This record gives sequence, structure tokens and C-alpha cells, in this order.
Amino acid sequence: MNEHTPRRSARRSRTVRYATAAAGLALTALAPTAASAAPRPDVVQQRLDALVKEDGMPAALAAVKGRDGRSRTYTAGVGDLATGAEVPVDGQIRAGSNTKPFTAVVVLQLVAEGRVGLDASVDTYLPGLLRGDGIDGRNITVRQLLQHTSGLPDYLDAPALADFVPIQYRYFEPRELLDGALAQKALFAPGTDWMYSNTNYLVAGLLIQKVTGRPYGEEVTKRVIDRIGLRHTYVPATGETALREPHPHAYLAADPGAPRIDYTEMDTSMAWSAGAVVSTDTDLNAFYSALLTGRLLPAAQLAQMRTTVPTELLGPGVRYGLGIQSRPLSCGGLVWGHGGTGAAHRNRGGVTEDGRAVSITVTTVPDAATTRRMTEAVDAALCR
Repeated sequence: MNEHTPRRSARRSRTVRYATAAAGLALTALAPTAASAAPRPDVVQQRLDALVKEDGMPAALAAVKGRDGRSRTYTAGVGDLATGAEVPVDGQIRAGSNTKPFTAVVVLQLVAEGRVGLDASVDTYLPGLLRGDGIDGRNITVRQLLQHTSGLPDYLDAPALADFVPIQYRYFEPRELLDGALAQKALFAPGTDWMYSNTNYLVAGLLIQKVTGRPYGEEVTKRVIDRIGLRHTYVPATGETALREPHPHAYLAADPGAPRIDYTEMDTSMAWSAGAVVSTDTDLNAFYSALLTGRLLPAAQLAQMRTTVPTELLGPGVRYGLGIQSRPLSCGGLVWGHGGTGAAHRNRGGVTEDGRAVSITVTTVPDAATTRRMTEAVDAALCR
């Protein structure tokens, strides 16, 4: 869910968010599978193999759409540390904060329909909801929620979420999560700074429900997933803990150096509209491609989404829009996407203006150095 800000180390830094540990792994590298043959070895396979062999990731998966318009899928490592099973090609993963663009799209569709004002206050739709130390929903706009400029503290910093191990199967109401945020002090006055906070998208999910009168998951399914035919993507139902389709197992370490535990199954209510979506690398490429080419939003709202502010905390040249970010490529131009972290997955990727796309996922949450190498792998895949 949380992707970016470095405020916590040990159990969950704000850059890494979830801790990792190096455990003894039975590692095998699998050859790329492709709709059409890919050269062997190629740069994507080499990078995935390195993430497994050198960085200790249990598994790495990728989907790449190249300059030639062809899509290829890749795997490396093992899908189950207990059995040594192969990694399912294009297996399902918890997409983490890639959920945020799905949420932002629905809000911006409501803006296009005249049902939500982008610069209206949160109190317009959720009166009295946001009150706390330096927090007042009358002074926070919908735009500021989507762009992380509201100053709302992150609910993931609340004590109830300090350790993910005992809450693997625990259900959280959105209001319970919000209360954890409102018990903290505001990060800054609305509109005066930028800081990544999952609370922004928790509130956006509540706004969607209030305005539409329908559950958040139903709106995302109807307005995004079904609209563009993402056949392997869904918002988990209440109480649903298992992944629906073939998938690699995913692993969490409670503390650095601790043994990894199997965290494949989990109650994603703690992520909800900030990070609960399940998808595949191929579907994520399809989502970002559809978004960037205007299949999900009218031109005016897509332009608003792509209006960005600088966010150097995310890396040199990175800028954040309304639920989507841009990052410069070494070969010129930008990659547009978001990235995501579940309790035991991390994803990096995005699409370019000319239609190239890449999504790379590993099955535990890596440290900052490995995450940087994932970002470099995305660049290598898009610039080859």
C-alpha cells in the first residue's frame, strides 16, 4: 500500500513499508514465456534472474510490451518455497498501491459527471468526517486527497498496524483505519507540501461510496475493471483471503533477519481503497495503457490527472499527479504508472506515451537497494 516516504525502519519503513529478510532459498531460473519468441537471454530475464539470485527474492514475474507491440511474460525463482513449485506464468499478485489509480479514476469519472468537484472540500461530501489535531475536512479538497497534498497522516502508522503478523486475517472497518489516522497530528497545512499517505485514498473510497450510494468495490469493478476487460483483476470481497487464480506464494518477514512467513493469504481490508486490488502484471499493463490512451477518462479529467507536482522523495525527476506518477527514462521521455506494495509483494512498472509497457513484481518486500534495482529493471525493459 504505502510506497514511498521514509519515516519508519525495522518493521516497516515508510520507503520500504514492510520488512524483509534473506532466507535460504531453493532457486531456479525459468525461461521467458512469450506470445512470440524472445531472444535468450534478454535484458528482462537477466534482471529478474538477478533479483532472485543476487537480491534473494523468492520469485520475480514480469510482463513487457515492447516497441514492436508484442507482449512477453517472464518468470524467475520459485513459486512456493516449501515445495519448489514453478512460478505460474503471469500469476496473480496483490497490486498494492496500484489500487490508487483505480480509485482516482472513479473519483475523476464522478468529477466528469458533475457529481464531485475536484476543488470542493471533503466536507462537502463527508461532513464532519475529518477532524483532529490540525485536521479539518472543510479545508481539504478532493484534489489534495488524490495528490497527497492534504497533510493527512498515514493510518498505517497507527499502533494497530505496527505488526502485520498477528493481523493477517483480521478484518478492519474503514472507519477504524481512519480513526488511527485522526489520532495523529496533521503532517502539514493542506496544500503547503507533499507527503504520501494512504489515508488520502481511504477517504477517497469513502467519498465514492457516499456519492454513488454503492460499495467501493462494485464501483471500481463496473467503472474500471469490467469497462476495459481486465479478466484477472478484482477487488477482494469482504472476508476473502485467498487469491482466485494461479499465483506464486508471497512472503513476509516480521523483522529484519527473521524467517519469512507465508503471507499469500490475507484479509486485505487493511488496504481497501488504498491498496486491496488483485491483478496480474499483464492486466496492470493493460490498465495503465487504457488510462493513458483516454479509454477511462475524458480528456479534461485525464489532463488533470497528469498535472503533477515535484516529489523528489520518490527519486530524481519523479512527479505525482492525481493517483499517477511520472518518472524520467534514461532513453528519454517518461514512464507513467504508480507501483505498489502489498504486505508481501512489491511491483514497479508503467507505460510510455508511445505504448511501451512493463510491470515487474517480486514476492516479498525488498529493501531500498533492491527496490532501486527493480526501478532500474523497468527502465532497462522500456529502453532496450
